[in-house]
Amino acid sequence: MERHATETDRLLKLSTRAGAFRLRDARAEGIHPETVYRLVRRGDVERVGRDLYRAADGMVTEHHGLVLAAKSVPGGVVCLSSALAFHELTTQLPFEVWVALDRRAAAPRDPAVAVRIVRFSGAALAMGVEEHRLEGVLVPIYSAPKTVVDCFRYRHLVGVDVAIEALRDCLEQRKSTPDELWKLARVCRIGSVMRPYIEALA
Repeated sequence: MERHATETDRLLKLSTRAGAFRLRDARAEGIHPETVYRLVRRGDVERVGRDLYRAADGMVTEHHGLVLAAKSVPGGVVCLSSALAFHELTTQLPFEVWVALDRRAAAPRDPAVAVRIVRFSGAALAMGVEEHRLEGVLVPIYSAPKTVVDCFRYRHLVGVDVAIEALRDCLEQRKSTPDELWKLARVCRIGSVMRPYIEALA
């Protein structure tokens, strides 16, 4: 009985500390899955997706969708419209979380939040990844300059107007320099497209 009480306390602390957790996160804390199921039945913890849980009365921030996406799509990186919104480089608020995923990786099943998967590969996938701690969870998000470059690369998805607005805001807010953007654009093979816009706005 004492073991269960100790596990219950640890699980409640975990669910409060993390915006969302999986059974493997609980096991890493020495908590048996049955303790998770028991607290779900009791109403202290709620299931929000496939093998994904959170505190029933946990504090939900404006970034909660990013937290759920990070837990639902292992190996994914928040990108494009969602990364723009996080970096405050757009006035648009996407209703789904945009996530970059390796071309060979399996798409998530039953994600806890609506996600839009965009397939990246090579340097485009690996470069410019930052980790931001949101609601106690490390969420991979592309940096502001990398996101701007990606928006030009995927302008058929986000729209040219959105990409130009993001570039302008990025430069005006000093979140990047023209030189840094130009270098990233060349690596991502979008230099010829971005160059006239960078030169016009720099």
